[in-house]
Amino acid sequence: MEITKQDFDAVSSRLTVNVAEGDYKEKVNEELKKIGKTHNIPGFRKGHVPASQLNRMFGKQVTSDIINRVVYDAVFKYLQDNKLNVLGEPVPVEVKELDLVNQKDFTFEYDLALAPALDIKLDKDVKLEYVKIAVSDEMLNEQDTALRKRFGAQVPGEEVEADALVKGAIMELNEDGSVKEGDDAIQVVNGIVAPAYFKSKEEADKFIGKKVGDKIVFNPSATCDGDAAELSSMLQIDKERATGVKGDFQLVISEIIVVRPAELGEEYYTNVFGKDKVNNEEEYREALKAMISAQLSGNSEALFRIDTQKYLVDKYGDMQLPVTVLKRWLVNRNEELTDENIDAEYVKIEPDLKWQLIKERVAELANVKIEDEDLRSYAKNIAAQQFAQYGMTNMPDETIAKYAENILADRNYRSRLVQEVGDIKLFDAIKNLVTLEVKEVSLDEFKKIAEAK
Repeated sequence: MEITKQDFDAVSSRLTVNVAEGDYKEKVNEELKKIGKTHNIPGFRKGHVPASQLNRMFGKQVTSDIINRVVYDAVFKYLQDNKLNVLGEPVPVEVKELDLVNQKDFTFEYDLALAPALDIKLDKDVKLEYVKIAVSDEMLNEQDTALRKRFGAQVPGEEVEADALVKGAIMELNEDGSVKEGDDAIQVVNGIVAPAYFKSKEEADKFIGKKVGDKIVFNPSATCDGDAAELSSMLQIDKERATGVKGDFQLVISEIIVVRPAELGEEYYTNVFGKDKVNNEEEYREALKAMISAQLSGNSEALFRIDTQKYLVDKYGDMQLPVTVLKRWLVNRNEELTDENIDAEYVKIEPDLKWQLIKERVAELANVKIEDEDLRSYAKNIAAQQFAQYGMTNMPDETIAKYAENILADRNYRSRLVQEVGDIKLFDAIKNLVTLEVKEVSLDEFKKIAEAK
């Protein structure tokens, strides 16, 4: 088999593949023999079918398949051996049915869309800004209040506070304000509501300051914008019936539960940060600051990525691309793209393509590789964050590790993690290569910078 390459320009080439009968004949005979041994052919025992009969029945299809296979393998070996970085796949110049009756030798042609050579420079002479958000005393106090409330104790209260739970009998009212009676009346003996989660402030305010024994007239539908699931839970009725609930109800308070913040001390420090991580109030404030800083770092990282991408695309995005071949490849692989709309669609695709090529070149320069341990570590972080959302901030390592393995076992989720981990390692590598000009600003200042960009 002979393969030759003709270059049209720096990013477009054509491969010509000349296939002789000797390149595929033996493989065809082997495949036909295999069919004779494995297929049930009327009138013949397995393994005793004459070659002429096999060729008559299967020769054309087998020969076509074998030729396509050997050509495909040869083309991709050629690309690999010659280190040709092809965008997409080789595009056949012409697709036609093989004339196996009159021909033994064949010629195939493929156009190649080659990635442009990018001479990207990233060293300490390159200066990129990295904006950090300063952790203020106000942020520290807010975090302290939130955590102490989360790990606080629920105790009986004298009056309803903003975040209290209110228990009592909930009775449906008639239009005149009297308690509805009869079999069709909705009556909840042991009801419970949380005004803090009402969607209507007006309804929530009706409860504030009330005490045990007080009667409150409120509209359950207004508390949740008529959500059938929430009404069903509050009034202990099925969802179908809940959709028809629009009127007022009366709640007679029997119990008020309020949250009292946790006191600073060893038990609280352990619950929040783990055993022996924090031992006094000074260390607690420092740990809080680190926690908030880590939460805010995602904003800084996102802004840095935007700035870095803009810098790289502005500097190296004026690249030569094999547009004609790329458009043909895109039309071939995507049913939604046609010769009529490809020009308009390609304009939308090209910016992402350029950025992807730049990313790949930077990753190559920085020797960025994604290892299994990188994915495992990232999945553990995701697992820990998900537990933290439910107040479980100090889960055992083995529990987090097991949850992380479940995350990685999901093929779709795993591919997304590969992309995310790749971006993290890429931008971390860039930070190590260049000179970072770190600037610390307030949250409000950061918002202004981000909005402007």
